[in-house]
Amino acid sequence: MLDRRTFLQGAAAVLALTGSARAEMQTSSIRLWPNGMPGGGGPSGPPQGLRWGSLSHIAEPALDMIRPERPNGAAVLIAAGGGYTQISIAGEAMPAAEWLAGLGVTPFILTYRLPGEGWTDGPFAPLQDAQRALRTMRSQARPLGLDPTRMGFLGFSAGGHLLGLAAARAREASYQPMDAVDKASARPDFAALIYPVVTLKPPFDGTSSRRQLIGLHPTPEAASAWSVETHVRPGGAPTFLLHAEDDPIVDARNSQILAEACRKAGIPVELHRVATGGHGFALGRKGTASMNWTRLAEIWATGLGLFGENKDRISAL
Repeated sequence: MLDRRTFLQGAAAVLALTGSARAEMQTSSIRLWPNGMPGGGGPSGPPQGLRWGSLSHIAEPALDMIRPERPNGAAVLIAAGGGYTQISIAGEAMPAAEWLAGLGVTPFILTYRLPGEGWTDGPFAPLQDAQRALRTMRSQARPLGLDPTRMGFLGFSAGGHLLGLAAARAREASYQPMDAVDKASARPDFAALIYPVVTLKPPFDGTSSRRQLIGLHPTPEAASAWSVETHVRPGGAPTFLLHAEDDPIVDARNSQILAEACRKAGIPVELHRVATGGHGFALGRKGTASMNWTRLAEIWATGLGLFGENKDRISAL
């Protein structure tokens, strides 16, 4: 068992030792629910660090903000994957945060509640955390020097499902307002989902995400209610999707399903299906077609005007 902040510092140290960190990352933590979480229940004590740099046993969800050397005002909420049984902080969230901070984007790593850890609100618990996280970011935008109109999502695998669902259900309240923070909008300005779980319906219902959210033998109604594509409506956030065709965990057709739902709703969407990379490749796996996806995302983000004063830096990357 360990303190979450210590865990994050350890993950940052690993990045530095491997030569992937540009500089020591300065982090600050923000409590999502200072007056208590909706519903109650859940574990107690500090989170548990697992093999491969993941966290579980999340008693108190939180945001950890990374400070770029040259912030451009844009901000991104990061949700790593782990099948809703753990959260891949070291493998996905920290490398993504380092990449974004290098572009001048301020990353916020979300440590969200896991639905199988005894929360009264069950599958709503992580959705509540995601909605509250973006509202918290917007409510603190001015003192942090951030632009509340350039705040979006980056989700991986189950984290892609979580943030895809939060984007699609942004107008739906997953909890009763707690304080002034909840007056802020929960709609992201953009969303990038990497090898995301999208649908929980057959024949794509073999994922850990489905089992953790709606159980071993869900009704068709439950499977539909917790599938991202079911909730896509006009006016949603511009979306970037990337998936490897050889993904053995989450079928690449998940991203295709979401792309088709976005197009039908008139939502700008960009889908990239690369030949190789498997699953869980984070910023790209060497020797596979997944290696250069961040460049594609940077070009997409530049087209949306997300880099502000630093947008010309993209051409030099």
